[in-house]
Amino acid sequence: MTNKLLAIACASGSFKGAFAHGVLSALEANGIFANAYAAASSSVIPSAWAVLKKASELGVDYWLAGLQALGQPDMGISQVVKGGINNFSPPKEELFAPETPAYFVAVSAVTTPEAAKETQGEKFRRLGRRLLLSAAKKDRSWVDENLQMKMFSNKSKDILLQNQNLVTERIDNSGVDPRDVSKLNANNFEEVAYATSRMLHDWDIPAWIDGKPYIDASYTCLCPAIEMVEAGYKKVIAIANEPGTLYRDMFQLEQIPGNYRGVDIHIIKPDVDPKEFGVDFTDATPEGLSALYKHGQEICEQMLAEDINFTAI
Repeated sequence: MTNKLLAIACASGSFKGAFAHGVLSALEANGIFANAYAAASSSVIPSAWAVLKKASELGVDYWLAGLQALGQPDMGISQVVKGGINNFSPPKEELFAPETPAYFVAVSAVTTPEAAKETQGEKFRRLGRRLLLSAAKKDRSWVDENLQMKMFSNKSKDILLQNQNLVTERIDNSGVDPRDVSKLNANNFEEVAYATSRMLHDWDIPAWIDGKPYIDASYTCLCPAIEMVEAGYKKVIAIANEPGTLYRDMFQLEQIPGNYRGVDIHIIKPDVDPKEFGVDFTDATPEGLSALYKHGQEICEQMLAEDINFTAI
């Protein structure tokens, strides 16, 4: 099933990402694998294991370990995320082997000196809270002026440019060329994995990749599904971590459609808000994480039972 140019894109969501991980595990258990996997924020580690067909090996223990670490004295979100990257990342010799499928990570690049000072300096938390308020008002002006979505991949640009009819402009007219993909490798993996997960309002350690400032993908890309279409993939599964509409970024101005430029995007999402399981972005219970992970498995199994053919989207 890996010859259909299928891409699987996973959304951000902090602890809510246990749902997407459950879906990845169920797809894997049913022998459904993709040519490419794409991650944003908290989905970065589960997606990396899915690339190796081992998402279920990582399992819900990954999320439970993060919750346990967060409960330790003097442990902030940044320390927990960095610990998770250090302790649960897949073997680099496998992730970056020539035969490994394509793996993409979306990150928000900081493009102005002023924003670099704000995001990486002492005023980061104030800015983060202001951006949360802006998101509630659907005001994306600061992001438009200071950030740009950036993709990193373990594959070279030559491999990515399989499709000669690539879309070269995003529909929001941001001018981001989807072919402008930076190299993800063993040397910068930890930096990229942390940067894509750094929300400003509560992550106190600055994020740098190759000496340049970055912040969480969610400010510019909640789920890199459209980006997979733009990279040339002919079928896309987008895994959301919340019910309702899946948007391109946290400002909710543009939704991810069911079809983009003639390519179907099949969205898998939970039936209920993860809060009903006791799971929020940075707050959860062990029972809630296990239930949410299982819910992801069950939703995927239900779709397969309804004869939804993910490889023929």
